[in-house]
Amino acid sequence: MSPHAVHADLLDSLGEEIASGRLAVGAVLTLESITTSYDVSRSVAREAIRVLESMGLVASRRRVGITVQPRQAWNVFDPRLIRWRLEAGDRSDQLVSLSELRRGFEPVAAGLAAQRATPDHSRALAAAVAEMEITGRQGDLEAYLVADQQFHRTLLDASGNEMMRALASVTSEVLVGRTHHQLMPRTPNPEAIALHDEVARAVRRGDAAAAEAAMRSIIDEASAALAAEHGR
Repeated sequence: MSPHAVHADLLDSLGEEIASGRLAVGAVLTLESITTSYDVSRSVAREAIRVLESMGLVASRRRVGITVQPRQAWNVFDPRLIRWRLEAGDRSDQLVSLSELRRGFEPVAAGLAAQRATPDHSRALAAAVAEMEITGRQGDLEAYLVADQQFHRTLLDASGNEMMRALASVTSEVLVGRTHHQLMPRTPNPEAIALHDEVARAVRRGDAAAAEAAMRSIIDEASAALAAEHGR
């Protein structure tokens, strides 16, 4: 296994342990304990801790050690942490929280996109919708996911707002989490695809109010679908 793969595996293992609570707040780690428990070199352990520290999951202090931090200190926008929390069984609460966040920025982004999108943005949105329609009918959820991610990434880029653009990875992890944890209908809802098409058309014709309303409906539909799937 390559050094990069070893580092990634260790980072995922420690991250999921913390995100799940199996490594509780206040737990103290040492480089020695990590190298022994995970059979990695000290340099690999040190690099993984450096990343976790940058995410706010741990703090290193001399004479104390590496201490697991409370959730209030975590960088909850980090896509890796979102993924770990979904893997750790925190997925329902996490997806609800993320859906509420999306409701706060994606409709606004859609309205801005209607004012600022370039012809290339409009073509990319239309192409993503077309791909969602094809893969949705086929029941190919992985291909549908790729097209859905492309749609939302393009929309946020078209908003022209760098802060919203930076949230594309958050939206992407929501979509991945729904698909990979069976929290999405086995066949994509045609209504959801039609709403994506409404957004794309509203953006193309410069109708900010319609784009914003359709995007809000997309998030509401996704929240309802999540609730239905979780309740099964």
